[in-house]
Amino acid sequence: MKEKLMTFRLPLEIDKDIEKIASREDTDKSKLIRELLIIGIKERKIKEALKLYTEGKVSLWKAASLADVSLWKMIEILEERKITLQYGKRELKEDLKALKE
Repeated sequence: MKEKLMTFRLPLEIDKDIEKIASREDTDKSKLIRELLIIGIKERKIKEALKLYTEGKVSLWKAASLADVSLWKMIEILEERKITLQYGKRELKEDLKALKE
């Protein structure tokens, strides 16, 4: 993976938290920040995909694709977050179409 050097400002409280965690885990701050960003971005993708799915704007298959997770993982996420599975003819057609692609 290519990397890009970035500079940004953090509240001092967050910096202190990062230092504490990095110290406990015996890792450097840069590595920890990268890991936290990856986790945050993954969660944000899931959150956005779930929002679109619950609003009926995308199918379950599309939501999984947007969240960058498998269909089965998306179903698990729905169950964990107590979101009702919405699956009808429209979703079936979209999923079958996606399978053919």
